[in-house]
Amino acid sequence: MKNTLFKKSGRIERLHKRNLELAQHHKRDIYVDNPEFLVYHWSGKAATFSPATGDTAASESERINLGDHNCRIDVGGPFPFAKEMPSKVSGFSNTPINFATDYAFFLDHSPVAIHPYEKIVGEFYWQLDEARYFKYPQENQDLGFKAREMGAGGMSLTHTCPDLSIGLDLGWNGILKKIRHYKEQYQSFDNQYSYEYLCAAEIVCESIIRYVERYAEEAKIRAKNESDPEIKAIYESVSRSCRNLVSNAPSTFLEALQWINFFQIAERIIGHGNGYGRMDQLLLRFYRADVEKGILNKETARELIAELYLKYGGNYFCFGGRDKELKDATNEVSWIGVEAYDMLGGYNQLGVMWHSDIDPDFWEYACDVVGRHGCGAPTLVNYDVMRASELRSGYKEEDAWNIAYSGCQWYCSVGKEYSDQDTNSLVPIQPLQRTIRYAAQNKLSDWDAFMAHFRRELDATTDALVEFKNNTYKWQPKVWPEIVTSFCMHGPIENGRDVTDVRAVANNYTSVNVLGVPNLCDSMFAIRELIFKDKKYTLDELEEALTTNWEGREIMRQDFLNMPKFGNDNASVDDMTVEICTLIRKMLEEKHNIKGFHFRPSLFQFMGHTYAGPMLGATPDGRKAEEPLAHGMNPMHGRNKEGILPTMRSFTKLNYSEYQGGSFQIELHPSFFPEDKPRGTFVRAFANHFFTCGGVQINLNVVDIATLEDAMHHPDKDEYKGIVVKVTGYSAHFVFMDKQFQQEFVKRVNYQNL
Repeated sequence: MKNTLFKKSGRIERLHKRNLELAQHHKRDIYVDNPEFLVYHWSGKAATFSPATGDTAASESERINLGDHNCRIDVGGPFPFAKEMPSKVSGFSNTPINFATDYAFFLDHSPVAIHPYEKIVGEFYWQLDEARYFKYPQENQDLGFKAREMGAGGMSLTHTCPDLSIGLDLGWNGILKKIRHYKEQYQSFDNQYSYEYLCAAEIVCESIIRYVERYAEEAKIRAKNESDPEIKAIYESVSRSCRNLVSNAPSTFLEALQWINFFQIAERIIGHGNGYGRMDQLLLRFYRADVEKGILNKETARELIAELYLKYGGNYFCFGGRDKELKDATNEVSWIGVEAYDMLGGYNQLGVMWHSDIDPDFWEYACDVVGRHGCGAPTLVNYDVMRASELRSGYKEEDAWNIAYSGCQWYCSVGKEYSDQDTNSLVPIQPLQRTIRYAAQNKLSDWDAFMAHFRRELDATTDALVEFKNNTYKWQPKVWPEIVTSFCMHGPIENGRDVTDVRAVANNYTSVNVLGVPNLCDSMFAIRELIFKDKKYTLDELEEALTTNWEGREIMRQDFLNMPKFGNDNASVDDMTVEICTLIRKMLEEKHNIKGFHFRPSLFQFMGHTYAGPMLGATPDGRKAEEPLAHGMNPMHGRNKEGILPTMRSFTKLNYSEYQGGSFQIELHPSFFPEDKPRGTFVRAFANHFFTCGGVQINLNVVDIATLEDAMHHPDKDEYKGIVVKVTGYSAHFVFMDKQFQQEFVKRVNYQNL
């Protein structure tokens, strides 16, 4: 099957080849220090993802490779000026100015990188946490360990969606003028707190302008020394674009893309994880203006967007959705942006936002791209459910319409939200384990009493999470302010507060990933039926079986394993699932952070399900300790035996507007599709039905699991190096991921029919 409708030019082919080589030589890999970080999004050892180099990196044997999901390029060594960082020479303090001074030094000493044939330039090799001390105080560490012991955790870093239209309107110099305006205002008010923060913001913004200027100068020198007329012309173009961006806002489509790339570099040096909004809305005015001037056509625009994707395929941009009047927002750039991916294929993190009034031709094309490429890109998401979820949480209409798919399973009100998306974890299996122990010791014989104690244990766990997070919020703007992100948010500069601070932006609802929900619900159902209703087993027997990993109790395990399971359209267990999820949601919504906003659950977990099994032990659903947990709200591996449609019906019995994400993961075997019909026909029909039923997100791979199993054992085969899969909420080359991630993936259901 032909995988693309668009031929790459020689220039894009060269850039694409380099991008693939970086991935294949492990120059794009991202790591975590230990399994605890994956399960709890916090480990006590690292504040964020593990840097590939530098003093804070874990040893090679300890680190877990998530695959090529990084925006930085690993050059195999630490930041060469780490010992000369101002905070190490003149003294460290948890203040914005101390942070900004380090940032400016770091950026000033980061090399300029321009490669032949690039029209969009800029890349980076280290993150700031590889050179600057990044750790919360001991009081925070103590609360983190307490939360983890109870079954919760989380970090606070990035994972929001800045409004890039602010920067595209103002440019770097305009942002600097805005900072200086408010800095002078707060100085006149004698507001030292805000004044000092804006002094720090000024230092950071000035350093970015110097950084862009260095690119302009380097391109000028290269153009002067270049004899090849094609490359010389490109260098001259780069120099002009960068020179204009030093002083002015972007004035062309190319300059807008270049500005976005510089923003991503400047921001991601501080931290990995943000989304970047609705590309078709951001770029439309530049595209139309350039087309009207006769300096741009659709083919060139497609190439330029493709080039931006190649700078870092992890850009969470999205297309489609509705406009402010809630009409279809599809435009020319929506098509071009998806076509640019179609031309490249493979690794990317784009999303297309469906709604009931979407342009049917654009939607058909997007589904066709998903089917042809078969690696989960673009992700298909339900704009109407996402908007309803934000409104239900308390967002204003004028904020909720501008919603954007921004990360693995999460979404943001663009520029008006900092809600810890995807960075907090609740592990309700731990409260269940404590409940079983208590119930056995106290001889509980009543299901209602069992459930009442589970509620108490769950409440204690969420309280520990709230206490930990609120202490983190107290320290976050001091320990690791996200100053660059703040430049493109509505409120931080005006309020003289970092985006991470209290009263900086309009919305600060804390989102919490919930791990192992299907295992929890399957377990609760089995306990109710086998222990409290049928009285076939006792709580003492269950506790002993779980403690010994079912050893010597295989018949008992099979009884628990063969109870009805979530994912087969079975009303009894599905009703239990809805009840348990509702309990978790209501309990979190009763809790509030120090910013004045409630907590909200996301029925998803990044990759913790892969490593959590041995840490948590066996569970009453018949699962052994060595097995992984279920991925997100997807049924536990192999338990949905009735086919994809019954699985979907179980999945959509939950009201996803009440939650903050919940992706439906599908691995379709290539034989699923008739040879004589386009794959997109099925993808579109299924997605329409799924979204009409209230589903919020589809990650769809077309893979032969048997092929992936062979790739696990023979990763050096050339035919396997290019295989890309949507892992959970992110894409990666399969053979470069940690072996345990690969093993979990090949245990998934490989649907061959409905």
